[in-house]
Amino acid sequence: MVDSFRHKGMRKKLVDELASKGINDARVLGAINSIPRHQFLDTAFVNFAYQDKAFPIGAGQTISHPYTVAFQSQLLQIKPYEKVLEVGTGSGYQAAVLTLLETDVYTIERQRELFKDTKEFLPKLGYNCRFVYGDGYKGLPQFAPFDKIIITCGAPFIPNDLVDQLKVGGRMVAPIGKRDIQVMHLIEKLSATETRITTHGEFSFVPMLNDKNSGNLKV
Repeated sequence: MVDSFRHKGMRKKLVDELASKGINDARVLGAINSIPRHQFLDTAFVNFAYQDKAFPIGAGQTISHPYTVAFQSQLLQIKPYEKVLEVGTGSGYQAAVLTLLETDVYTIERQRELFKDTKEFLPKLGYNCRFVYGDGYKGLPQFAPFDKIIITCGAPFIPNDLVDQLKVGGRMVAPIGKRDIQVMHLIEKLSATETRITTHGEFSFVPMLNDKNSGNLKV
């Protein structure tokens, strides 16, 4: 699908809207301005791709609001060359943003069809990640520790396994809640045994699914 001047103009308007809502990280805004979000959506939604809305992507999942993607990315305070774990690959849009922030991205997806489709699709657009099919609650201990961890689905609690895989000095951003509305949590790992947790407003995510697999399977 072509990335036209019209699409680029709509992206610029979206970036201006996100800036007006408080997103001020120039690198995050630059990434969103570069990524052709319309190519991540079903053709039925292409004309709405640069509205600040979520859309279905199949398997009961959604592509998040651009503001949500930007907010989580900004809250992580990502630095170039950091190793980042994403829980919930979905469409791959958030992973693309992380890639443009010059990070080494590991991303886990629990829905096999989404995993297969996104693993094939993202590299075609030039966004290269380490794709894993598996249980996000368990993380990827074989690749830990991570500088940053981002959960892109609503978790009922903060997964201890993920906190264990966070580097001391690292940050994890996670929407936590058991219902349709979650509260965004920032978990900062101060030492091997101490964390600081702050909350950053309400958001709405699809639920983080529990384990149907025997473990993390790299495919």
